[in-house]
Amino acid sequence: MDKPTSETTQSLFAQLSAINVNDKVEKKDKLTYLSWAWAWSEFKKVVPDATYSIGPTEYDDDLGYMVHTTVTARGITHPMWLPVMDGANKSMKKKPYTYTGWEWKNSQRVKIEKTVDGATTFDINKALMRCLVKNLAMFGLGIYIYAGEDLPEVAPEAPVVAAASPIAAAPAEGAGSKRKTATKAAPAEKPAPVNETAPTATTPQLPTLDLGSENWDRVSAYISSNKKNGYDKTIAQVSRKYTLSEEVKAEIKKLIEE
Repeated sequence: MDKPTSETTQSLFAQLSAINVNDKVEKKDKLTYLSWAWAWSEFKKVVPDATYSIGPTEYDDDLGYMVHTTVTARGITHPMWLPVMDGANKSMKKKPYTYTGWEWKNSQRVKIEKTVDGATTFDINKALMRCLVKNLAMFGLGIYIYAGEDLPEVAPEAPVVAAASPIAAAPAEGAGSKRKTATKAAPAEKPAPVNETAPTATTPQLPTLDLGSENWDRVSAYISSNKKNGYDKTIAQVSRKYTLSEEVKAEIKKLIEE
């Protein structure tokens, strides 16, 4: 097999990253996952001779389980690894363990003890298939869904209504002025061709992250478990999915500094 060139690598990545995976994702435990069966099927359509292998499952008493996969396509090989995690993105170990989390009760943030169940072969199998999907993303397939991948998903919000046109929003004029306006109105322009692939509504705004909300509970738990990211990186990550007030930013800073 010929050695892959940078042009070959870029061509494969561009081809795979252009595939829309939005209608193939699954919602589980308030997180978003791409179906491994669909991902592998689509990948094989583009690269029929692609192969993957399962690496060893590592275990550490302090850190928990780590699974590994490797994918080879068109002479390009990418390895990937993923911890075995529960629905709250906490690493799973052989036996259950507890950790200190946060919840809002009576408008106050209080510490509580939370439990992570011991991992089973089912949990390891799920992690392996998710690792494979992440491995495929290294080649471009669905890579955009991994932006801010560790952050809890946004709770469903009411759809954003498209803004009214400037003409419809203009204040009503008097009867006399209507006739004057009508005589001076410019002739209607020929409608521009419609691009069926372009969005027809305004871009929805990110939901506001409110202290004490269900979204805040999930995000604060994530922040408490990932203090090593620091303030700036954490703000950048959370801002991808939420609009943050100065009050919320201050609370995030407190969580990181605790």
